Amino acid sequence: MAIKVIAQRREVKLGKNPGKKFVMRPDLYIPIQEKKVFAEASTHSGISAGVIKAAWDAAGEVIRTWATEGHSVPLPGLGTMRFGVRSKAVADLEDVKANLITTRRIIFTPNVDVKDELKNTAIQITCLDEDGNVLKRVTSGDSGEIEDNENGGESENGNENSGSGSQNSGTGTVTPSGSGSQNSGSQNQGGNSGSQSGNTGGNSGSESGTEGDYRLVIYKYGNGTSTVTDDSEQEINSNDNVHSGSNVNISVVPVEGKEPIAKVNGNRITLTENDGTYTGSFQMPTKGTVLEINSEPDEWDYADQN
Repeated sequence: MAIKVIAQRREVKLGKNPGKKFVMRPDLYIPIQEKKVFAEASTHSGISAGVIKAAWDAAGEVIRTWATEGHSVPLPGLGTMRFGVRSKAVADLEDVKANLITTRRIIFTPNVDVKDELKNTAIQITCLDEDGNVLKRVTSGDSGEIEDNENGGESENGNENSGSGSQNSGTGTVTPSGSGSQNSGSQNQGGNSGSQSGNTGGNSGSESGTEGDYRLVIYKYGNGTSTVTDDSEQEINSNDNVHSGSNVNISVVPVEGKEPIAKVNGNRITLTENDGTYTGSFQMPTKGTVLEINSEPDEWDYADQN
């Protein structure tokens, strides 16, 4: 077993040092259908797929109910799930209102076994030239360090308001939107990492960090690949802080036959195609920003000119 990554050489026109460079991206993973999961579990357990599905559906209902009541609920063999909120901080009691909550969150915290499995899984890198020809294959020699998601995200007052009980004032599930399945190593960020996937109705990018830094919320849809970087070519992840006025660069390799769509705060931005890669950029506004990238848009997305 190994995580597969592709490093493809291409012309990088953005950033301070343009030129031909090897750019890494996750290999394309095909989403597994739900029925295949039940069938595989049936093979391993000797229990019929129908019984497993019924039990799983019942467990899902219990998990949703308890989570919306403010509990941290165990997901057997995986970790825990809870709901939380991001909010602004105010000094005066009379200013404490419901509109201080900027977004509701779904927080998954993997257990030790899942973390160890990821840490001990090799990463295989396939190096390609511009035409997709294989140059070499190598195994990553990284330390296997796992990002500490439990302490990664903060609200404007420097604290994550996500605990259990009455502290979780934003209840209810967050409904994913957008077509296609999420790509780019569909990030299950546990704890407070804030890499929220598929929730376009959530955080509008509330301010966080030092003065002049604003949160950039990124949502990715479709089975293509996309990366977001700053001018130093450092990758930007969802909920990272970006300084006002900085350039944000987008690179998308869409599903074959599709033309990707990128929107900033609901407004579509121009992407330029070169050898199958679409690139574009925008300047970080002086407020929170939501960036949406769809690498596999449906027909209705094409008709949307906003």
